[in-house]
Amino acid sequence: MIAGSQAGGSRVGSLDGRVAIITGAGRGLGRAYARFFAAEGAKVVVNDNGCDPSGERPADDAAGRVVAEIREAGGEAVVSREDVADWEGGRRLVQTAVDAFGRLDVLVNNAGILRDRAIVTMQEGEWDEVIRVHLKGHFVPLRHAASHWRERARAGEEVRASVVNTSSTSGLQGNPGQSNYGAAKAGVAALTVIAAMELARYGVRVNGIVPTARTRLTESTPGLDEIVRPPEDASRFDEWDPDNVSPVVGWLAQEGCTVTGRLLYVFGGTVQPMTGWLREPGLERPERWTLAELDEQLGPLLG
Repeated sequence: MIAGSQAGGSRVGSLDGRVAIITGAGRGLGRAYARFFAAEGAKVVVNDNGCDPSGERPADDAAGRVVAEIREAGGEAVVSREDVADWEGGRRLVQTAVDAFGRLDVLVNNAGILRDRAIVTMQEGEWDEVIRVHLKGHFVPLRHAASHWRERARAGEEVRASVVNTSSTSGLQGNPGQSNYGAAKAGVAALTVIAAMELARYGVRVNGIVPTARTRLTESTPGLDEIVRPPEDASRFDEWDPDNVSPVVGWLAQEGCTVTGRLLYVFGGTVQPMTGWLREPGLERPERWTLAELDEQLGPLLG
């Protein structure tokens, strides 16, 4: 955990007084965010339904354990075990923040699952559930949080809210075996840009991160399980440590941050803006192309 700074003998955090919901906060990146936010003075709703990496629901109170850790360290946190992709569950999630702390300032959408399989063998349920948890599981909390912020703005309050979504290189650059996950994460990136445009009028900023870190999901990804292990030499920088991502998420969540509509790749000590699909130099003329002409000019242009 990273503690807040000290001033005049009392603790001062960059997120003091901010009320934040963090989904999928029972383990991995979400747990790291929740602990960091609390250490920086935020009041945190720790959301996790206790599912395993595939989305199954064993009896596991991961959220309760994180809340206990935060409270033991002197922070403020409450538990939410709602399914983030359930419409009423999303409404109750936002209401939990309002009931416990009076309002909501920050939403960090982090919850997710994996059901990796090649397209030719993927089953309908494996596609549907991954799209549901990642893409709908981002939209539902965002939708209810947006209503909360709109009501406050219409009441004359100056809202300074922040949403941080979670995309992935699997969606922005592609990864074989993850068509369901990649499609969902590409959708999250588009949702981030559109939401930033729509919600600015209510005082809401919306950004996304593209994190690379050691989590249950990366540890279960073929080829990554050994790469993500902590270094044997404890003095070496552990670039896969999920705590490395937390300061970037916290920075985006600060009241004074003005950035919106951006996606940031974060790995270890690397933070890089990511840009979406762009039009490249191509062919242009004031008449329709023929197949033969495209064969002659477009083929070589595309390599």
